[in-house]
Amino acid sequence: MDAAAKVTSKGQVTVPKAVREALGIKEGDEIVFRVEGNRAVVARTPDFLDLAGSIRVPAAKRNVAWDEVLRRTRSGRAAP
Repeated sequence: MDAAAKVTSKGQVTVPKAVREALGIKEGDEIVFRVEGNRAVVARTPDFLDLAGSIRVPAAKRNVAWDEVLRRTRSGRAAP
């Protein structure tokens, strides 16, 4: 799908309705622009809370403080 929009004098762009509907973008959602060469890709920013539970966490890393997880990870990388 191609959709066009004009840039205002303030550098603002209205995302066309067809694009908002295709990406499921609603009022208040955040979007990200990624520049690839001479093109920009627009994507809806995922709600990170929606990702909760989507990745299995090894039992050894459950209920462990984040700084301890980082320490273990870094020490594991430093080992030959």
